[in-house]
Amino acid sequence: MAIRQKQTSDELPLDTILAGDCVARMNALPAESVDLIFADPPYNLQLKGDLHRPDNSKVDAVDDHWDQFNSFAIYDRFTREWLAAAKRILKPNGAIWVIGSYHNIFRVGAALQDQGYWILNDVVWRKSNPMPNFRGKRLTNAHETMIWAAKSDGGKYTFNYEALKSLNEGVQMRSDWLLPICNGGERLKDDNGDKAHPTQKPESLLHRVLIASTKPGDVVLDPFFGTGTTGAVAKRLGRHYIGIEREAAYRKVATKRLAEIKRYDRDALQVTQSKRAEPRVAFGTLVERGLLKVGAELRSLNGRHKAKVRADGTLVAFDTKGSIHQVGAVLEGAPSCNGWTYWTYKRQGEWAPIDVLRQQIRAEMAPA
Repeated sequence: MAIRQKQTSDELPLDTILAGDCVARMNALPAESVDLIFADPPYNLQLKGDLHRPDNSKVDAVDDHWDQFNSFAIYDRFTREWLAAAKRILKPNGAIWVIGSYHNIFRVGAALQDQGYWILNDVVWRKSNPMPNFRGKRLTNAHETMIWAAKSDGGKYTFNYEALKSLNEGVQMRSDWLLPICNGGERLKDDNGDKAHPTQKPESLLHRVLIASTKPGDVVLDPFFGTGTTGAVAKRLGRHYIGIEREAAYRKVATKRLAEIKRYDRDALQVTQSKRAEPRVAFGTLVERGLLKVGAELRSLNGRHKAKVRADGTLVAFDTKGSIHQVGAVLEGAPSCNGWTYWTYKRQGEWAPIDVLRQQIRAEMAPA
């Protein structure tokens, strides 16, 4: 199994922009080879005529040929085809993000569920500076919706919960994200000084998505690469990217953009991890390694209780025997006890939590 995975990785065109149709290109990639897909498909806006501001100036709206479909049936068939191709290349524990507007996201969501994806969240991207509604006949469209889905029900997808809390000043991240649209210096221009792409996404949006649902070294594929926002953020964050884009003008802009991106250093790429994500260390390991001697005395943090270390990694205190957690709970008359923070050992004349020894072993287990 490990050998097959290595061969699969070697076959991937990592950190590359592939030209052509996204379905054909994805179908040519190895199965179960990609960790995450971020997709910004055509929205099928169905614009009827030009849009104009109150001063009669024309709005640079999305009227490109790639966003034009003759019917909902044709758009739905296109959606089913690219979602099927995407699902084939996702790893069993992979996930997908799809962004869209009210024009298409509900149809895409139904197609996701029909194909067996398991929806995890819908995220509302609230635009802090949305484009106004120039006709004055509807509400200002101030948000887009992203759907985050696992490949299947039960897949152990990546979710860096603690990292998102850190991004949000220690508060649990909500499913409504207030971020500005792409403008100013971030907005890419073509050789004529015009917008290089009408729906360029802000890097802040992709930063949050990739911090939330990938790890350094993961492979992130964007089947509608455009001017390369997904690739730019992935490269900075130490992830690999694969972009697929059929429009030569967009590939030209994205190639130039990516050539100028520098990856953050290794230390800067580390994010806050959940305690549950840390390597499991048994108390008995401390005894086996000689970090705690058989027969050594442990004391409770409050100084009221003592226990002796036994050869099998259990403790004994008077008539009470069991794990560090069980013995601590009995002595305190509590329903449970975290033995790692409850018990202390003598180190250089001072009493220190035994958790210090656990962290020492975890540091040795960390990948290089």
